[in-house]
Amino acid sequence: MDLGEINPVLLVASLMVAATPLLLAAIGELVVEKAGVLNLGVEGMMIVGAISGFAISVETGSPWLGFIASAIGGAVLSLLFVLLTQVALANQVASGLALTLFGLGFSALLGQSYVGVKPPSMGDIHIPLISDIPVIGPIFFQHDPILYVGIALTAGVWATLKYTRVGLILRAVGENHDAAHALGYKVIKIRIMAILFGGACAGLGGAYISLIRVPQWTEGMTAGVGWIALALVVFASWKPWRALLGAYLFGGITVLQLNLQAAGVAIPVEYLAMSPYIITILVLVILSADKSSAPASLGRIFHASH
Repeated sequence: MDLGEINPVLLVASLMVAATPLLLAAIGELVVEKAGVLNLGVEGMMIVGAISGFAISVETGSPWLGFIASAIGGAVLSLLFVLLTQVALANQVASGLALTLFGLGFSALLGQSYVGVKPPSMGDIHIPLISDIPVIGPIFFQHDPILYVGIALTAGVWATLKYTRVGLILRAVGENHDAAHALGYKVIKIRIMAILFGGACAGLGGAYISLIRVPQWTEGMTAGVGWIALALVVFASWKPWRALLGAYLFGGITVLQLNLQAAGVAIPVEYLAMSPYIITILVLVILSADKSSAPASLGRIFHASH
């Protein structure tokens, strides 16, 4: 065992990379849940985004087009959830689980010819002088553009929910959809827009895994990140900045267990590998007692005739 091999600067920098797919998926789901909808299909939308982005990126040679395609792929899959829950008024939990199972199978089918293929590289942003500052430069200013998009998206969602009319209406629909409907707001339309936004964000998170974090395609490569993103929304008490901090915490646990494995820590690899999921479960158990911050209409079916 040699813990001296772990470079703290590289550890923190890689922590930010590991946190980005989690953050993108969690911010999207946070908006969906703020609108009163519980979509457990995050994992399915992420994996479809991962293969959509990977395939388009490989075929066109452009990672940017890949990320656009991944957002579209995630949003298109979320349309299935819209049809089930907002049109057919099906149970949201069952529909979300079905979406994940469908996404995992569909992505495996689409990705058969892409196994072992290397995607084009996006490259990191380099800001003259700032990127070269010791310690601070490598940690904060030598990353790919999508990492910064994730942070900007968090800030945008926070500002929208807190300061804009759109955010106020979205929160009103999530808190009491009947009252919002009585005031003349189009509850179903608002929820559909939120679900599509959540799908696009999950798709981006999936593509981040297949194009940047692990630049390759393998079946089921999201490996539970979508489920951790769902837990992260609860952990964050439906607040965007807490979601950012939570993503970095879970990203840090993931990166740390990989570094501990590499350093030869005398703990079975299986225990280290399952540590992020154990911590996720513990967080959910601790926080499940406090439901006061959850949107009041979360998971409830709305019908205009009610």
